[in-house]
Amino acid sequence: MRTTFLMTVMTLLLVSIGNLVGGNNGMLIMLIFSIGSNLYMYWNSDKMVLQQYKAKEVNENTAPALYNLVKNLVDRAKMPMPKVYIIDDAVPNAFATGRDKNHAVVAVTTALANVLNKDEIEGVIAHELSHIRHNDILIGTIAASMAGVVATASHYAMWFGGGRRDNNSNPIVTLLLLLLAPIMATIIQLAVSRSREYLADEGGGELCGNPNHLADALLKIQGYASKKTMNNATEATAHMFIMSPFSAKDAQKMFSTHPSTEERVALLRKQADQMRAKGELTND
Repeated sequence: MRTTFLMTVMTLLLVSIGNLVGGNNGMLIMLIFSIGSNLYMYWNSDKMVLQQYKAKEVNENTAPALYNLVKNLVDRAKMPMPKVYIIDDAVPNAFATGRDKNHAVVAVTTALANVLNKDEIEGVIAHELSHIRHNDILIGTIAASMAGVVATASHYAMWFGGGRRDNNSNPIVTLLLLLLAPIMATIIQLAVSRSREYLADEGGGELCGNPNHLADALLKIQGYASKKTMNNATEATAHMFIMSPFSAKDAQKMFSTHPSTEERVALLRKQADQMRAKGELTND
C-alpha cells in the first residue's frame, strides 16, 4: 500500500509538471512517462542503484568471509539467501535493496571490513537483513528512483517549460510548483526513512544477539562517514544506507534522512540491557 501510494504521488507530480509545461498534451505525455517509469522501477530499481555505486556481486569463492557471515545470519533468521555485493569505497557503509525477500540484495563497502571487527560487521549485516524482513526494501529503493525521476522532470520543466500558453497561466504559481517538485521528492525520502531505521536497528540487534555490536559499528561508521562523502552519492539514494553517505560538511546534510546516531546508539544500549536482564544477550 505504501509503495502504491508513493507511485501515485509521483504520477500526480509528473502529470502536474506536464500540465504546467504543455497543457493537456504535456499531461498526456507525462502520464504515459510516469506509468512506464513506475513499471520499470518496480522491476529494475535495485539494479539502477547497484549500477550507480558500481557494486559487484560476490559469492562464497570470491568473498568467503563476508558471504558466510551473511549466510549464518540468514540461516538464523530463516530467510532466503540474498545476493551479496561489494562497493569499492573508502567510506564504511551498507544498504539492502530488492523487490522482496526472494529478490533481495545486501551491499557493503570495502572499507567496512577494514574499519569494523567481525562482531560489528555482523551487527551491520543484521540491520540490513532486518530491512528485508520488514519488507521495506522495495519502498526504499523505489523512493530513491522516484526522487531522481521527479527531480529530473521538474528540472527539465524549469529549463524547457515556461507555463501554458493560455489565459489561466500564472508564472508565479508555475515557478513555485517547479521549485516544490524536487523538494517533494526529498519529502518522499524522509517519509520512508527515519522510522524504518529504528525498526531495523532493533531487529538487527536482536538478530545478531547483541545490540551493542551494532551500536559500536554505528559509532565507528559515523566517525569515518562524517569526514568524507561516498563516491557517486546522491540525495535520492542517501536514505538507503545505514549511515548517510554525505560528510558532515556537505550541503546535502540539510536534507538528512537518518535519525541521529546518538539516539540510535542510546536505544540499542537500552535494548542490550533489556536482553541482558532476560538472559538473551550473546557475546557480551
